[in-house]
Order: sequence, then structure tokens, then C-alpha cells
Amino acid sequence: MAEAALPYIYRWNRQGRKGQPCEVTARGTMNSCAVRFPDGYTMVTSRNALMKNKAATVPLQEQTK
Repeated sequence: MAEAALPYIYRWNRQGRKGQPCEVTARGTMNSCAVRFPDGYTMVTSRNALMKNKAATVPLQEQTK
């Protein structure tokens, strides 16, 4: 799993994961989700703990090339 391809950054300081890229593997009720980190660690957390990874976003112009 490449870090640059992960679409989210974990914002909260829980379990030493603040600032690490991650991906959402499942969405649950009550605004919860399962996330996976590059080292394979998974956890269930609030979706409020995630923000978009701007480095992983490809500009629209580059997508059409």
C-alpha cells in the first residue's frame, strides 16, 4: 500500500496515529468508520477524525491526460 495513494489523514492524537495517512475500509452508523494505515493496523474511529489528504488528490487537468 503506497502512502501517497491513501486518501485521508488521521487528525486525532489516538494511539500515536496523528498525522498518518489512512484509508476507509468500511463506514458504519453513528458517524463511525474502519480505517487502515500503511503498516496494516486497523481501527474503528469517528469520521470526524479524518481529513482529506491533499497530496493524494489529483488535479482534474491531470486526470484527463
